[in-house]
Amino acid sequence: MGIIEKIGYIAIFYWSYKIYHGIIRKLINGFSNDKKIDLLSMGKWGMVTGCSHGIGKAYAEALAKAGLNVVLISPDTESLKIFANEIEALCNVRTKIIRLDFSEGMETYRAIEKEILNLEVGVLVNNLGISYPHPEYFLDLPHKDKIYMNIIHCNIVVVTNMCRIVLPQMVLRGKGVIVNISSSVALMPCPLLTVFAATKAYVLKFSRDLQIEYGKRGIIVQCLLPGTVTNHTMDSPKAGWMIPTPDEYVQSAIKTIGKEIVTTGFIPHSLLIGMVKLIYRFSPKLILIWMISVMENNRNNMLQRYLA
Repeated sequence: MGIIEKIGYIAIFYWSYKIYHGIIRKLINGFSNDKKIDLLSMGKWGMVTGCSHGIGKAYAEALAKAGLNVVLISPDTESLKIFANEIEALCNVRTKIIRLDFSEGMETYRAIEKEILNLEVGVLVNNLGISYPHPEYFLDLPHKDKIYMNIIHCNIVVVTNMCRIVLPQMVLRGKGVIVNISSSVALMPCPLLTVFAATKAYVLKFSRDLQIEYGKRGIIVQCLLPGTVTNHTMDSPKAGWMIPTPDEYVQSAIKTIGKEIVTTGFIPHSLLIGMVKLIYRFSPKLILIWMISVMENNRNNMLQRYLA
């Protein structure tokens, strides 16, 4: 073995150790039950966007179980009425339902500001988000003009405005928690979901810098980067050790508040991202080939189901 090869193996070993030592340390610290944040101490109300199902609904339930009253915000408020009654009865808390309508522009945010004017909001969870109907090349997506604008509005404009609305009262009290739900695709190439992935990268950057601005004023801004989680659709993957249900995911992620500013929120997802980062460091082309293959397979499978 030549000297160049030896140096190469040493470098691979060093970076592998460094990356995984960091991951293991973060997992131990971030997902333990030690020093768990008392969310109720942040304020009497929690606010969750996109909570009619999935991760948002699980977060709303978790906040209610922690003793917070919950503001439920969604474009579809009809589906929230039964859910609101359930958590009121189960957790002995109050709820408030607010409709968020994209078509109203800034008026919808002014209406939300008025609705929460006298509420002490201690926790905001920005979960509302939309993606493509199926993976597709940028120019080939049907109705792309409308779909792309809706994705940008929902995934960027809503998150930004909800933080703008809630932050002032948190700053006045010197405490508060904001959890912005991004996606693991913000950390890796994601062809065929290009616009969606780009909006999630915005959420990551926005959250990191907002934490720098307001962390010194007592505000916790966390960005979650979940991988695959089961959902309410017929196309949902089956739950497993790598794919949690929304309840399982939130039970894990909520432990990381106040400990991790940026996290996947779920140990298997952190391990997967760590592995992808490690491979990408040494062979970016391999990850690119893998991602395009995965996305094209998903695209073809979904299109076949639509045509069946």
